[in-house]
Amino acid sequence: QVQLVESGGGLVQAGGSLRLSCAARAESGRTFSMYVMAWFRQAPGQEREFVVSISGSGRNTYYSDSVKGRFTISRDNAENTVYLQMNSLKFADTAVYYCAARTGVAVSRLPSAYDYWGQGTQVTVSS
Repeated sequence: QVQLVESGGGLVQAGGSLRLSCAARAESGRTFSMYVMAWFRQAPGQEREFVVSISGSGRNTYYSDSVKGRFTISRDNAENTVYLQMNSLKFADTAVYYCAARTGVAVSRLPSAYDYWGQGTQVTVSS
């Protein structure tokens, strides 16, 4: 099992910035760099939505059109942590944000591709 814990959520005004963190503990026999990581979000009454994913090395990223240019994903494998820098936040970004990990090597936008999930952190953007 991989434990994922998100932090950094909160209330911010539209146009503001927030940085989310996801701290991971890898399962036995694996290192953090072996996992593709991603962020998803889920607004009230909505389905879970893909935000961005990053390869194990950090060399490849894949953003949804709704956040590209505003959000940046990064990872620090030495610290077993993934970050999501969110700039120019909009009211539509309001959601619970989930960190996810998969043992495959390819980035993916599909929730079913991910094996492990954090409990989520609330991001609320006031308009």
